[in-house]
Amino acid sequence: MEPLRVSHKMKDWNVVVSVAERGYKQARKALAEFGNVAKTDFYNVLVMQVEDPRQWLADWSRQAARDPELGTLLSRMMPVSRTFTFQNAEEFEAKAKEAVLSWIPALAGKGFHVRMHRRGFKGRLTSQGEEQFLDGWLLEKLNDAGTPGRISFEDPDAILAIETVNQRAGLSLWTRDELQRYPLLKLD
Repeated sequence: MEPLRVSHKMKDWNVVVSVAERGYKQARKALAEFGNVAKTDFYNVLVMQVEDPRQWLADWSRQAARDPELGTLLSRMMPVSRTFTFQNAEEFEAKAKEAVLSWIPALAGKGFHVRMHRRGFKGRLTSQGEEQFLDGWLLEKLNDAGTPGRISFEDPDAILAIETVNQRAGLSLWTRDELQRYPLLKLD
C-alpha cells in the first residue's frame, strides 16, 4: 500500500480544492490517492500537485460518479495549467497578462469573462478589479489581432479562471463544454 502523501505546505500546486463541510479529513485522504495534498491557511481549502491537472479532473469525476460519497466531499475544485508567484498587484497583473497571452487565439471572436477566486492578499488585490483589468486587456489584444471578442456572463463560450492562495496564482481556460461536463468547477 502506497503511503499517504499529505504535507502541511506546498509551493508548487496546480489544483485548488474547497472541501465540503465536515469532510476535511476524508477529502484529504481521498485526494492523496491522486497526488500530493497540502493544507493551506484558509478554512477548508487544500492545494494539490498532480501530474496532469485536466486528467486528474477527469479521473476524479469518473471516480466520484462511481462512488456517490466521494462526490460529496468537495464543494469546488480548480485545476490550473499556469502558475506564478507575485509580491504585489503590479507584479500580479504583469505576470497574469504574460500567462494568458497564448489563450488569445482560443478567445478570438468568442464571448468570455475572467473569474477570480482570491485567498489572501486582502486589501492589496481585489477579485473584481483584477477580473475587469484582464477582461479589458484581453479585449484590447483581441481587437488588435482583428478578432474582437466580447465579455459575456450569459452562457459564455469560455471562462478564464484565476485562483490565488496567498502570493501564488494559478490560471486555466475552460470552454462551455468543459464547464458543463465538470460541474465541480463552479466558476460562476
